[in-house]
Parts: sequence; C-alpha cells; structure tokens
Amino acid sequence: MDRKFKNRIREQFGRTATAFVEATHFTGGQDLEEAARLLQPTQDDNMLDVACGGGHMALFFSPMVRQVVASDLTMQMLKKAQEHIAEEGLVDNVIFREADAEDLPFPAGSFTLLTCRIASHHFADVPRALSEFHRVLRRGGRMVIIDTLLPEDPEIADFFQTMEQLRNPTHVKAFSEEQWRQMIEDAELILQETRIIPKVHDFQEWVKTAGLNRAKIQELNKFFMEASPKVHDFFKIESFAGEVETFTDQKLLIYASRKEKEKK
Repeated sequence: MDRKFKNRIREQFGRTATAFVEATHFTGGQDLEEAARLLQPTQDDNMLDVACGGGHMALFFSPMVRQVVASDLTMQMLKKAQEHIAEEGLVDNVIFREADAEDLPFPAGSFTLLTCRIASHHFADVPRALSEFHRVLRRGGRMVIIDTLLPEDPEIADFFQTMEQLRNPTHVKAFSEEQWRQMIEDAELILQETRIIPKVHDFQEWVKTAGLNRAKIQELNKFFMEASPKVHDFFKIESFAGEVETFTDQKLLIYASRKEKEKK
C-alpha cells in the first residue's frame, strides 16, 4: 500500500509541477524570512531541502550557504524546479536528487541545515521522516519545518482535513502544535522555537496547484460556501457572488536542532 501511495504522489505532483513552480504563494513570504532569521545560514553550511517542490526554498537560501541539495520524490517536479532555478540565473550551488523523505539516500551527518516546507502533510509516516532528518543532520545541525497547522477546534479541524483531501487526495494529515512538539521530542531533536504565521490564499491559484477540473473546483467552492459561520470566521473566507476569492490558514514553523556532540 505504501508503494501505491508513493506512486499516487508522484502522479499527482508530476501532473501539477508547472503550476507549483508558477504559484506566487510559494515564491516568497514571511515564513521564508523567518526561517532564515532562525537558521542563520552561513557560507559554511551544506543544506538539504526535503520535498523541495518548485525549488522556491532552495533558491531563496542558495546565496546564503555553500551548497543546497534539493530533493523530491517526484522526478518531474525536480526537473521543473531545476528549470525554474536555472532561469533565475547566477545560481550554481543547487543540486537535485530524487529522494523519499522517509528513506533519504544520504549518509549520516551529511548536512548542517535542513528545511522542509509545506510538504509534511503528504508524508505517510512523519515520525519516520523526522528520524531520517535526525540521521542526516550533523551534530549541532539546525532544521526548519513549515507546514499547515491543524486547528485546535474539532469542528474547524474536521473541515480543514476534509477540505484538504477534496483538493488533493494525497493529503494525509496535518498536526497540531502539541503533536509536532511530541514528534520532535520523540525523534530526539531539540525544539528551539515555534512560530504561527497566517497565510492568505487566492482560491483560484490554490486549486490550480492541485490540478482540479471544473467540477471538482465547484464542489470545493460549495464546501467552503456552505461551511458554518465559525469556519468562515476562522479561515477569513472572502467571497463574491457565491465564489470564494480568498481564505487564510495558519502555518506552523518549527525550528529545531540536533544535539551537539558531548564534550569529554
């Protein structure tokens, strides 16, 4: 079943790779700036960007570090990311590797920095991925994970999970901040800081990155419009003439590190 699911991910993101590269909500944002502030990258750092998608995180950090390895499960996504970064010019320190986040093909201690942005909710086994992140990080290495935050309210959380699966069937699960804290601890990583960052989404661009047809878009629009007032308030859903225009969710930024080697 795991292999079938991974193939579904490859099919889904291979089909939508161009839309991911072009999506404006990936190209910048407060989350990237905050990640850089916390990680404090230097020219001595060797960075791994897990599930790199369109390559936006790798491109953002490339001038700040010695090298970035941009990895993704989907080869077509990697090709589009490589094209995107090449088109930007003046970037010669990003290399691309096909890799499963839950079984990274890198030796232990290969990287001083690791990032993973808006991808973990597609992982079949997040604890296993975190174990791999711990393994490939050098002692004292720093890590930032950014992902959509699961709301605490059960009604809103249920709406969110259903909405994400309607949009993209490869969505597995989002997690609350407390769940992330526990998983980080279980992976023997040291949690340094967390940040909650609101993110405004243009509805039409958001559905475009999932490659939805007109019928599916209408179904998702109806699901939004018929949600309770509590859900509308939480996600700040803005609409016109029965069509959703924008909504706002929350991203959780997790800054953690691997324990330094103990001095004798």
